[in-house]
Amino acid sequence: MAVLDRTAPRPVHPEATRPQRVLRRIRSARTDLIVATGYLALAIFVLAGQWLHPSSGYLIKSGQDQTMWEWFFAVTAHKIANFENPLSTLLQNYPDGVNMMANTAMFGVGVPLTPVTLLFGPTVTFVLVLTLGLFGTAFAWYWLFSRELVSSKFAAAVGGLFCGFAPAMISHANAHPNFVVLALLPLIALQIIKMARRANNSLEARKARRLRDAFVLGLLVALQIALGEEPLLIFALSFAVFALVYYLHTPRAMLRVLRSITPTVLLAALITVALTEIPLWWQFFGPQSYRMIDHGPMGNDFKALFQFPSESLGGMVMHGQNVAINPTEENSYFGWPLLLVITVAAVLMWRERAVRAATVVILGFTALSLGSTLMFGKHDTGFALPWKFFERVPLLNSVLESRFTIAAVPAIALILAFATQRALDYWKVSVTDWRPLAWFGALAFALLPLAPTILPVVERSPTPAFFADGTVRQYVSGGSVVVAPPPTPPDARALRWQSDADFTFPLAGGYFVGPTGVDKKGRYGPDDRPTASLLMQAQKSNRVPVIDQAVRDQALADLRYWQADVVVLPPTENSDALRYTVDQLLGFPAQRVDGVWLWDVRGLV
Repeated sequence: MAVLDRTAPRPVHPEATRPQRVLRRIRSARTDLIVATGYLALAIFVLAGQWLHPSSGYLIKSGQDQTMWEWFFAVTAHKIANFENPLSTLLQNYPDGVNMMANTAMFGVGVPLTPVTLLFGPTVTFVLVLTLGLFGTAFAWYWLFSRELVSSKFAAAVGGLFCGFAPAMISHANAHPNFVVLALLPLIALQIIKMARRANNSLEARKARRLRDAFVLGLLVALQIALGEEPLLIFALSFAVFALVYYLHTPRAMLRVLRSITPTVLLAALITVALTEIPLWWQFFGPQSYRMIDHGPMGNDFKALFQFPSESLGGMVMHGQNVAINPTEENSYFGWPLLLVITVAAVLMWRERAVRAATVVILGFTALSLGSTLMFGKHDTGFALPWKFFERVPLLNSVLESRFTIAAVPAIALILAFATQRALDYWKVSVTDWRPLAWFGALAFALLPLAPTILPVVERSPTPAFFADGTVRQYVSGGSVVVAPPPTPPDARALRWQSDADFTFPLAGGYFVGPTGVDKKGRYGPDDRPTASLLMQAQKSNRVPVIDQAVRDQALADLRYWQADVVVLPPTENSDALRYTVDQLLGFPAQRVDGVWLWDVRGLV
């Protein structure tokens, strides 16, 4: 599968060239270090707003996702520090709890970064993971390209740059570290490519390396499962399509490679299962597990393909119509200049097997990302698309189809790197050749509009003193805290307050994915309790609803279900309507304590 021919003999005596080989390695390592430094500097630049305000800053475009991720990192550290099972928790959605493995807890970074979380807080962990994710993903793809695709490290750096800082990566860097920390995927690809290259070796030589290769591959896949299963699934499908097209015109070579690597891959699968069987069992069969998530239509708008992402130089000048699902899912905003350049480059290099395979991946997975029917400018054209035939397939039906475009990112990067290598080769032949200048002009034309800008950050509201100073401990006697209204995905601030109070109490409600109904279909947030819905209605309408005895009885039943010790009303929108509503529900007025209104309900339930 490798593009470079590394089998050609070197006629020079190895002893005579040893100093030269050492010098080449030093120069190579120096180049790698320069590239890595550039990637890291760009990652820090993108997240500079959050780094400058690590305690009070908040990535505004994350919605409530930053709060959720910080809570995941914080509760993981809390569990590890107290020698508790991190796979499940009752700290939110009390008393049912949350299956942490069935959520995107990212134990692969949350567990090793526990000391960072405990010393500096979950916000530092959050921004550190995002920063290292952008940097690591870029450098890992650069490493793959420079070792397997192109001889020029500059060309490889161009490919790695796009992989790490593509519009989809910058968009997800607002809120989704599981789609930013993707450095293991190119390492998995590299391991499989090395195994495929050894298909020409003798059977004895392959057997001698089988256990080692299987262990490395199995360990990499197991670690990626601990970081994010959805990116792994998308990568596996796209890599399989790439390999199939790459070997399509040489079926004998494909069969030879398959016969060679299949035993190793199967052994690697067993090793992966052995390493992950407990967390995977917990995810699919443990408490609060679910079968699938019904997201509804989540396809990309066709118009988005030609527009510039909001957090880019092009987006600052000409963003166009907002057709993304939300600000964190600008997965397909490649911009028309890049699409034009890639199309021309693919046509001119069509004879290259790797380019053909990459082009098929781009077209196929972009088509899947458009959803079941073609949307253009938020208008449903009614034109049926391939996703219509895949949306009911198990595992695939839990993927946001918009995210399939992410598979196109390394494929585009491959074409960019390959074309850059060809341009540099032309210059080696003739420094007056016009084609390299034309290519680098086209490259700037395609990539400069996509150059990322600093992600916007706002100052988050402070934690109420009732939680920050630990006063809440005086009102909790083994039961839960019910915030009025309980936290939900649209407003999950209470999760941060709980973290700031060192998890001394469980919360009713929350922001997580859990089962609902008899079919155990996944949903975001808790099942709706009548009292929670009543409080949300009062807040939204800014009116006290009609409350009779039946409503009061239901409120007491819900408080008993939540095993509530105290109901707390923090500073929030339409707080007067909420306070009078709870006064009437409980039959006694609230107390003002450390910046919040509260009702001690331990005597009622």
